Amino acid sequence: MKKFFSFLFLVSLIINCNSISFSIEADVFVQSTVNRAADTLGGNKTKEERITELKNIALDTVDITGIGFYSLGKHRKNLNDDQKKEYSEAFKEYFLNSFSSRLAEYSNPVIEVNSKEKINDNYTIVSSVLAGTDKRPEIKIEWRIYTKNPDKPLIRDLIIEGLSLARTQKEEFNSIITGANGDINALLENLRNFSNNK
Repeated sequence: MKKFFSFLFLVSLIINCNSISFSIEADVFVQSTVNRAADTLGGNKTKEERITELKNIALDTVDITGIGFYSLGKHRKNLNDDQKKEYSEAFKEYFLNSFSSRLAEYSNPVIEVNSKEKINDNYTIVSSVLAGTDKRPEIKIEWRIYTKNPDKPLIRDLIIEGLSLARTQKEEFNSIITGANGDINALLENLRNFSNNK
């Protein structure tokens, strides 16, 4: 009997240790992500190679689907399943092209993570600073990290100098759809035109 309880204790210890070892702290996740991006941007790669690697980083670390539907706001409820699928595919292509083409212009960005604040079980805010250069000032960046699954944290938003990129995008998408009398096809056309021109 004593051996049985010792066995149970050992199994319990292994399970708990495994759950801890696979859990990723939000600040460590952010620093790891920016380090991956910096390595990509700091190497002797072509712009096309940088863009490909940056897209892979985004696919690994960003909740593209979540951001996409947040950006639709109130218009999401007006879409049927086929339209949601069509929108998700168009938004993913748009996001990856926009994200990678903008970042590919940077060289040797230095981002230092300073602190984190757990908002609730689902979200943690990680504060960081993009070091200034002779061409740009220091920039404060907050990362809104979705941590419902601690084994797979994902980026939901970037807040740059107090400005939420997700919220700004939501306002832009709302303006496009509203200007087209609620027609989602106007937004889809904009997203596809952007991607096709990249």
